[in-house]
Amino acid sequence: MTGSRFHVRTDRSQILVDCGQFQGDRALRRRNWEQFPIDPATLDAVVLTHAHIDHSGYLPALVRDGFRGPIWCTRGTKDLCELLLRDSAMLQEEEAFYANKHKSSRHDPALPLFTIRDAEAALELIETRMFDLDFPITDDMTASFSRVGHILGASCLRIDDGSSSILFSGDVGRSNDPIMAPPSSPPSADMLILESTYGDRLHAPTDPAEDLAEIAVETLGRGGTLLIPSFAVGRSQTILHLLAELRWKGTIPDVPIFLNSPMAIDATELMLEYSTEHHLSVDECRRISDGVIFTSSVEDSIELTRRTGPMIVLSASGMATGGRVLHHLRQVLPRTDSTVVFVGHQAAGTRGQLLIDGAPTVRIFGEFIDVACSVKHIESLSAHADRDELISWISRISQPPKMTYIVHGEPPAAESMCNEIETRLHWPVDIAIHGETAVVPDRLA
Repeated sequence: MTGSRFHVRTDRSQILVDCGQFQGDRALRRRNWEQFPIDPATLDAVVLTHAHIDHSGYLPALVRDGFRGPIWCTRGTKDLCELLLRDSAMLQEEEAFYANKHKSSRHDPALPLFTIRDAEAALELIETRMFDLDFPITDDMTASFSRVGHILGASCLRIDDGSSSILFSGDVGRSNDPIMAPPSSPPSADMLILESTYGDRLHAPTDPAEDLAEIAVETLGRGGTLLIPSFAVGRSQTILHLLAELRWKGTIPDVPIFLNSPMAIDATELMLEYSTEHHLSVDECRRISDGVIFTSSVEDSIELTRRTGPMIVLSASGMATGGRVLHHLRQVLPRTDSTVVFVGHQAAGTRGQLLIDGAPTVRIFGEFIDVACSVKHIESLSAHADRDELISWISRISQPPKMTYIVHGEPPAAESMCNEIETRLHWPVDIAIHGETAVVPDRLA
């Protein structure tokens, strides 16, 4: 489900498609610390489908360990990577410092996976290209990006070496996302690499704004805090948009709304620059920030964790795997008047998934915290296409691929997606295995 990295090799060159961090349970996170399977210095290029950390977050370590080639992506992905990679490096350093200060890590000393300096070195290598434009990435490979919604700059990626081609779906957005424009029709290719995050389910038909309003009115009415762990890029902007519209209409109480994520603040400001990738008006974009208190400094963040409701707090990370939201969870989880709302997918082994599954306690900074608050999950706010939306999207490919591999999903989701493609489309399909090598079929006739 995480750590997307695909090594593409020809007789003359080799590239990496996506360079993500592994997230989730300890076994997955440990892969981030293992020696990279190939020498980073031998790679000719990296190409990114989008900026989310599970697709881009290992870049600073790759560059630190010897990669010096270009990193190709869209302009939106570059702008978001500048926020995400710097923020990820800062959090790595802050969490290592906190763990060493409070002796809350099993490692002595606790070390960051990479540093801010490593992130800056990676950002210097990024080069951008427009959507729907073929461009060379090596002496024998060309690439093109096509829009898939999801977040700003997100794309599916087609790689072609003249004799065969691969289409990487990246993360496919929804056809009716509250903010992002729907995905474009995907181009044809000899092999398809397809994500399956929601491959075993359909999103609820309910209106997410109504679900959010109901939870907010109930929580704020009893004087509690509504805490929303939210991905800084994508979901935070969607939630702020929904809250702004609900408050503008008078549907929810006019209480303080805090955005405690410097990266999410910057990502929100980017919305005005990318009007072609979403369907918000200028007024709606500006309303996102109206009345929201941006918490940038560490000092203000600490002060906010001492405050009590009624209030609404958004903070990263969205799966509660790290970041400032952990400090808010320590405060909110034991309180019966408050609610934690998760939006979107929660990977297996994350605190988000544990809380949704009803865990009575969770471990934060080495301490077990009792869970007395209400925990909700609004899956319909996911930025990922569900099973039927994925099938609909790939059905628009003009000529079916000769082979499809299912990736980026928990085992039940990947298995379901595989079965759906076999049953409904009758395409050759299999589930990719970590470390597996596959030969791309020759050019479609």
